[in-house]
Amino acid sequence: MSETPVPRLSESYAEVEDALLSRWPESKLEPSLDRIEAFTELLGDPQRSFRVIHLTGTNGKTSTSRMIDTLLRALDLRTGRFTSPHLEKMSERISIDGEPLSDEAFVRAFNDVAPFTHLVDADQTHPLSFFEAVVGMAYAAFADAPVDVAVVEVGMGGSWDATNVADADVAVVLPISVDHAKYLGETPAVIAVEKAGIIKPGSVVVSAQQTPEVAEVLVRRALEVGATIAREGAEFGVTSRVPAVGGQVVSLQGLRATYDEVFLPLHGAHQAQNAAIALAAVEAFAGDAVLDDDIVRAAFGEVTSPGRLEVIRRSPTIVLDAAHNPHGAEATAAALEDSFSFDPLIGVIGVMADKDYEGLLGAFEPHISHLICTQNSNVRTMPAAELGRVAREVFGEDRVTVVPSLSDAIDQAAALAEAGEAFGDAFGAGAVLVTGSVVTVGEARAMLRRTTRGREL
Repeated sequence: MSETPVPRLSESYAEVEDALLSRWPESKLEPSLDRIEAFTELLGDPQRSFRVIHLTGTNGKTSTSRMIDTLLRALDLRTGRFTSPHLEKMSERISIDGEPLSDEAFVRAFNDVAPFTHLVDADQTHPLSFFEAVVGMAYAAFADAPVDVAVVEVGMGGSWDATNVADADVAVVLPISVDHAKYLGETPAVIAVEKAGIIKPGSVVVSAQQTPEVAEVLVRRALEVGATIAREGAEFGVTSRVPAVGGQVVSLQGLRATYDEVFLPLHGAHQAQNAAIALAAVEAFAGDAVLDDDIVRAAFGEVTSPGRLEVIRRSPTIVLDAAHNPHGAEATAAALEDSFSFDPLIGVIGVMADKDYEGLLGAFEPHISHLICTQNSNVRTMPAAELGRVAREVFGEDRVTVVPSLSDAIDQAAALAEAGEAFGDAFGAGAVLVTGSVVTVGEARAMLRRTTRGREL
């Protein structure tokens, strides 16, 4: 233990960012709930003052969280939503009634909990991490609002994730594949054991379709703690989907009713799957009530998911997608084939060095005409030159360009796409896909939104 000075209250958003970023980074995991439990106890256990829908899984958590949030608000419930990581601003992680905290509210939320952080730091072997501090902020802000229900996305895993100090009414498990292998394990089944930790006694589990070995882990955990499980493909699911302008039209079999021809303004079969899971989660939360068909239609029609197959600019079209592992890349590639007809498709990819970038490149290779390797500003980013060396082994020498500056990489990709020509081969109208990391996409989104203000997309 060490003496930690009492932190002074922060006066600006920038000061709060600096204070939080000075803590253990989000990517560092020390598997214990001791610090966050001590922190929330000092805060009065705010996570016990509202009901919780908790989400884990490898991909799809943020999109599904946003859908659940929109459905709950359509039922006149006040919501809190905690997601991670953020795209552009740290305050995006904490939303109330569907809107991220303003800069002023984010500063207040930090100052409300800051006097207690040093007490935990002084009493624990390790100080509170960045993620633990933000989780405490979120739970305290939700209790202060107050919200009726919080939609909470895990940061990594489940059992030891800081969000897991809350006991969820509904535990949502999105598809599980390998990611964060260093921390969670090398196989989906091993990872599933960690993620199943969000399933609590008496809760309802809403599970996406899983591999047999993952499904076995989840069912076993549900039986151990007396939870009820609802499975995609058995108790609920997508019965039909048709791509449409601006999204897709889906029919969903819920836990208690069928909802036909619902317009979902998001692209890809994986988003239709996420919609079915979100619907089942809200039905499970609502108990025996049947959701009004018009309310469900209206809610899904309002859903957004920034940075997930988001068309951020046209002429040429630039699409942002935060796929950062092979499973996510495969879903993105399938959605591009399903919903668009880009030719050529120019890829701009910047990845984190601790990810399965070879698998990600392999998933995108059949779909990208030419790849521009770049990097983002995060300390964990893989240098563009190193990514380029790997990419040339996958794509071939002639299909890869290295441009370290993200802004320049997007400009070069747009020029190739706009010309409708990739190194002498005429393909027709093209587009740009920016992908590989949430950080890369967030930085690209901030750049492109600045330059497109005042222009029509």
